[in-house]
Amino acid sequence: MRISGGIARGITLVTPKGDATRPATDGMRQAVFSSLGTSVVGAQFLDLFAGSGAYGLEAVSRGSAGGVFVEQNGKAATCVRQNLAAVCKSAGRDIREFSVLQTDARHVPLGSAVAPDLVFIDPPYELIPELAPALFVRLTEALAPKPEAIIVFELPGELELAPPGWALLKRLGKGARQPTVAFFRRASAMT
Repeated sequence: MRISGGIARGITLVTPKGDATRPATDGMRQAVFSSLGTSVVGAQFLDLFAGSGAYGLEAVSRGSAGGVFVEQNGKAATCVRQNLAAVCKSAGRDIREFSVLQTDARHVPLGSAVAPDLVFIDPPYELIPELAPALFVRLTEALAPKPEAIIVFELPGELELAPPGWALLKRLGKGARQPTVAFFRRASAMT
């Protein structure tokens, strides 16, 4: 697995051994960032259920201003830190613009001094029906200062999400048992 674009393109990412994480595929990340285009440049991001950190690391490589990775698993959080150091070195970025929190993304405080412009969410698929409703409620509050913020949510193709107050902008991928990515924005920002 490698960074698919930006200044650090080609940097190999380390992932924890075993099945503790399900890294986003290179092709899916490339499609996501093609869809996001220049909105990544200068953006603040939040990468929830970061795993290896692939989504956030792509944002680093493509010019994000800063971000936070949230990963509960200790081995995965260690991989995020290693990957972040490698990507920042390759991209000539200051690693202090980014942070890695080893905690449960379902309970991490989302209010911070700087609301993110992009939120990447790639949880274990089996947890999505349980966690998505509460997470979107929390994100509604946390992203109030930035109603134009985009949520990028990876989920299996057979699952539909329709969080109240949020508009589905686009969905990449198709088919049952296949990874897809849904892009959401606050419905109030669509008018």
